[in-house]
Amino acid sequence: MHRLGGGLPANILERIRVRRDHAEPVTGGNQQPGVLVASYNVHKCVGTDGKFDPERTGRVIHEIDADVIALQEADKRFGDRNGLLDLPRLEREAGLTAVPVPGQLKAHGWHGNVVLFRRGSVRDVHQIKLPGLEPRGAVIAEIELEAGGAIRIVAAHFGLLRRSRTRQVRAILDIMNDRRETPTLLMGDLNEWRLNGRSALAMFETAFGDLPPAVPSFPSRLPLLALDRLISNRREILSPIIAHDTPLARLASDHLPIKAWVNLAASARSTPAGSKLQAA
Repeated sequence: MHRLGGGLPANILERIRVRRDHAEPVTGGNQQPGVLVASYNVHKCVGTDGKFDPERTGRVIHEIDADVIALQEADKRFGDRNGLLDLPRLEREAGLTAVPVPGQLKAHGWHGNVVLFRRGSVRDVHQIKLPGLEPRGAVIAEIELEAGGAIRIVAAHFGLLRRSRTRQVRAILDIMNDRRETPTLLMGDLNEWRLNGRSALAMFETAFGDLPPAVPSFPSRLPLLALDRLISNRREILSPIIAHDTPLARLASDHLPIKAWVNLAASARSTPAGSKLQAA
């Protein structure tokens, strides 16, 4: 979650509103080759109506119908950090299995980050504690998908403070310096709407190349800010990113899910972003 505050100038807000008013609503996408990936901040299953409704959150996840989806705020933040979703039901009805996170007895994931996938096997899982004043983390999982091949997911939720986000980007980049040949997606609520020189996300260009265009996802009732991101180290394999903008999604969380198609078959023909940097 991100507070709008007074940091966004009125003229920028007006341009965003005008652009949105003239854009066609996107509620889905044409079937494309590859696997569908998504990122969704479920806001602890509390909707824009103030109601705690995990069943409704599950229906949005089912509606998205992704092969891989990274969730944020899927666990309680304090205490035992219990998971909030009905994972067995999601597995029965949507065919999605949670990537197991070692050492977590009651939580679904790590610092609220959960990765769900359909039909495949997990090859490797790591939990990363991200630096900053708030408790934040990332889950890294390598998954072999029956639908398309191997992919590495870095599922993260960055902090609200710019200084923390800068440190968190550096931590992710340290991870990206290893095994760069693996098709990798960074997915999550990165709490950064800028893509200019002041943005912490600009640092990702060394590992991911040019970042995809921003897709507004927050607040869900009138999306203005692109806080949620899908970034690939091989941009050729990633389709244009869209928001999953449906009446149910607008109600179930203060964030809209975002999603894109990934063509893993094309990864063998592409060069990872930043490979020249590594060779140097």
